[in-house]
Order: sequence, then structure tokens, then C-alpha cells
Amino acid sequence: MPFLMAKYMPDRDNQIEAFLKSCGWQQADRSILADDASARRYLRLTDGDRRSILMDAPPAEMSVMPFLRIARYLTRLGFSAPEIIAEDPILGLVLMEDFGDDTYNRVLQSNLEQETELYALAVDAISSLHRLPEETTILPGIVDYSENILLEEVSRFLLWFVPATMGEALTPTSSDEFRTLWADALKPVYSQPRTLVLRDFHIDNLIYLENRDGARRCGMLDFQDAVVGAGAYDLMSLLEDARRDIEQNLIIDMRQRYFQNMNMAAAERDAFDTAYAILGAQRHTKIIGLFTRLCVQDAKPAYLVHIPRVWRLLEQSLCHPALTDLKTWFDIHIPEHNRGIPPQLAEKYK
Repeated sequence: MPFLMAKYMPDRDNQIEAFLKSCGWQQADRSILADDASARRYLRLTDGDRRSILMDAPPAEMSVMPFLRIARYLTRLGFSAPEIIAEDPILGLVLMEDFGDDTYNRVLQSNLEQETELYALAVDAISSLHRLPEETTILPGIVDYSENILLEEVSRFLLWFVPATMGEALTPTSSDEFRTLWADALKPVYSQPRTLVLRDFHIDNLIYLENRDGARRCGMLDFQDAVVGAGAYDLMSLLEDARRDIEQNLIIDMRQRYFQNMNMAAAERDAFDTAYAILGAQRHTKIIGLFTRLCVQDAKPAYLVHIPRVWRLLEQSLCHPALTDLKTWFDIHIPEHNRGIPPQLAEKYK
């Protein structure tokens, strides 16, 4: 694929024009796709029978290099990640294959009868990745999902949700206890088999590619934050979705499908279940903080509506015996009536 170095121009529109001209897409019609929960934006380009997607990622905010590396890596491994048509990493511009509009979310909104099929495809895709040997799946240079990262993520709950809901931060002693309890609770996760964790493996980032074969019908997006860690994280991210309620019977069936695909013994399942619950609690805690930040700092209140669901998922995860001490901390410091959308934000954006 060509590496295109557009001449630097201070005006973003001019940078995009020069980039598209350099790769022969300057005449294409453009339409804005849905907002991302980051500084990225996406444009669909249409030029006759040709279609592509332009990722516009301001380089001062982020690098597109992780996306490019992992997209090409997943493609080489036989998974459906977008093919890269052209790129300018310096300017944060990527032109890539257009997978179309059939996100899992959109398909399910129009035809719920496909729910089992779509989730089965996603489980087959992620278990196919997890079945590969570690030396194959772990791309050199991808960072570990380390204690430092995991603790930084849950600390967003203290930084954003707590003051937005309680009116002030917790005491340093209570905050330190929160982090200490998390550090202890996370220990079983590190003994799990290591694999490439896509990290945002859920229905808004999956595309139904009807004309492909097998698990390749599950198109993958938004994997630039991938890390090396426990595969339980991606299965949990799919089945404990912050944006969608999933029937318990479907969750049970999909977990069983994953276990069968992985040929997992009973003892392995017990350790997996523990990691699944711990990482579920970690992700839900992080997301409650993240959705609050997106509203307070980035003026994106649309995510607030999901906070009550994420609280329910967090409470469910905290019932696991491995998280008893953390459950006690939450019960003491965040009483039940504070487990929802921060009242001031709910009032402001009602």
C-alpha cells in the first residue's frame, strides 16, 4: 500500500483535499458517518462504483499507526479488518475499505431474528483469534494490559463519576483503598493465557459481511487500542454490552459456544469465569467514568443514557466471590441511590 506524505498545511480541510488528490479520490462525494467517542471522525467517500472510508484522526490527539498495524495484522491472520487503501500517518489520515452500513447494531434494530446468528459469528471470530498460538497472535510492540493501565482506567470512575454525582471527590484514604483493592482483585487475571485483546469488541464495532465465508462475515472495527491480555476481556465486552441489553439465555449459549470452540476443560473454565467477572467489573467501572467524562469534558451527553445499564452490569460482576472486598467498598462509598446518571447532568441534558 502506498505511504503518502501530504505537504503540511495548517488548515485541516486543505490537508484532506491534498491527501485525497494524492490518492485519486478528490472528486468523490463525502458524507459524515456517526461520531466516534474520541476526536476521530469518519467520512464515506463515493465516486461512481467506488466507495471508501476516510478516517480523520488529528495527530495532536492520537496516532493512526496502531490502527494501521493491527488492521493489516488481522487481515494477514485471515480476519475481516478493513483493507488500507492509502495513508498519511503524519497527518492522521487513513483511506480504507468501506464495510457498508450493516453494523450489528443496525441489523439487530431491523431484524432481531438474526441475533443468535450474529453473536455466534462474533464468538466464532474472537475464539478463532484466541485459539491461535501466542507467538502468532501477539504482535510485537503491542503493550500488555498491565496493572498500571487497568488501574488508570478504573481511576476514571473516581476522577469523573464521583465528583459529578457526590459533589466532591472522595478522601485520599478512600481513593487509595479503592486502588489497593483493585490491584489485589486483578491478580488472577494475569495468570490467564495471553492473546491479542481487541478491547472494544462489541456490536457498534462489528459489521455483518453477508457475502463472506465463515467467521470472516464478522467485520472488525475500532481495534487500535488492542493490548496483550486475557481473552476473557473481549468475550465479556461482547456479552456485557454497555449499550444493549442481552437476554441471559443468549449469554449462556454464547459462553458455552466459546468454551466449546476453545476446547476448554472444566478447571480452565473456572479460572476463565473468575477473570471474566473481574474484567467485567473493571470495564464497567471504567465506562461509568468514561461516559461521565464524555458528557462533562467533551459535551457528548448521548452516552449518559447507558450509565444505569452499566451500573447493573457492574453490580452483577461484583457478586463474584473474587470481588467481595470491592463490593463492600462500593456499598460503603457509593450507596444505591447514587448509582445512576449524575443528577446535575441528568437535569442539564433532560
